[in-house]
Amino acid sequence: MSLAEGKGQVPAGLELYLKEKRLSTFTQWPFVSDCSCTADRMAEAGFIHCPIENASDVARCFICFKELEGWEPDDDPMEEHHKHSPNCAFLALQKDICDLTVEEFMELRKERMKNLIEKEVKHAITEMEKYANLIRGKIDQLRS
Repeated sequence: MSLAEGKGQVPAGLELYLKEKRLSTFTQWPFVSDCSCTADRMAEAGFIHCPIENASDVARCFICFKELEGWEPDDDPMEEHHKHSPNCAFLALQKDICDLTVEEFMELRKERMKNLIEKEVKHAITEMEKYANLIRGKIDQLRS
């Protein structure tokens, strides 16, 4: 039995490693057929669908966390992923995730965690800079 067939046996937090789970996020994907960026091809390229109010076509890689939007019907998901995130560990895979060795899987998971931490740190820095600018503005108001 493969990892994908073992329903209930995929530990929590690892579901997105399965293409079927990524595909299930594309319920409202605007590109259904007669195009290159179908939900199936998006999931195959490592993307999950995470629409926002003003953009129904936002997709994010579950490993490198690169978000892309503005998809066109003839966009190839794998090519776009490679163009915008050439060092993504998911793209370097030469086999199906279910066929990875434990060592290969753990390396992929390590890359995912590293990317998540980097994204969170960048967000925290941005928020701190916004707050610092707000405080600087208030200090400048007090000085004048």
